[in-house]
Amino acid sequence: MQGIAGSLARSLERKALILTVVLGCQVLAAMFFALDVAGDITDAGLGWHLSIELGATLALAAGVVVGAIHVRSLIERARQDQAMLAAARGAMGALIRARFAEWHLTAAEADVALFAIKGLDVSEIAGLRGSAQGTVRAQLTRIYAKAGTTSQTGLIALFMDELIDPTTALEGQGDHG
Repeated sequence: MQGIAGSLARSLERKALILTVVLGCQVLAAMFFALDVAGDITDAGLGWHLSIELGATLALAAGVVVGAIHVRSLIERARQDQAMLAAARGAMGALIRARFAEWHLTAAEADVALFAIKGLDVSEIAGLRGSAQGTVRAQLTRIYAKAGTTSQTGLIALFMDELIDPTTALEGQGDHG
């Protein structure tokens, strides 16, 4: 999850940077055209050609303002997303720790359960833990029994149900998997 969230944050930061650079170029162009139009009006007065140039300059300035507002909202949205993601991570971590304690999982069972919640299969968990697949299967069986479910999908669903709607997790806790 952190990889995906980090990738999204970096993508959003790149977009904000690109928009900021484009906005900076637009500011320079708007300043150049504003000074050029002002000088031309001072020299020749306001004719139809300079009126069009003045309108184009004002449109560019409006585009700069709209662009600045957009970049600012993009950056603010990225900050809000990061804050919500951090809160969700904290809540999920606290929920997992609370349920593991409630189920009286051993340290080894907690490690295996966490890997299972992350979606790893028996062989992957065994490889990461340096255990035999049979050992991991036995641990998963004990974890599922303690959690009141019969499968990895059911284990994951217990947490998803509680995060999505805490009342449903309490009502149908033994019905998963």
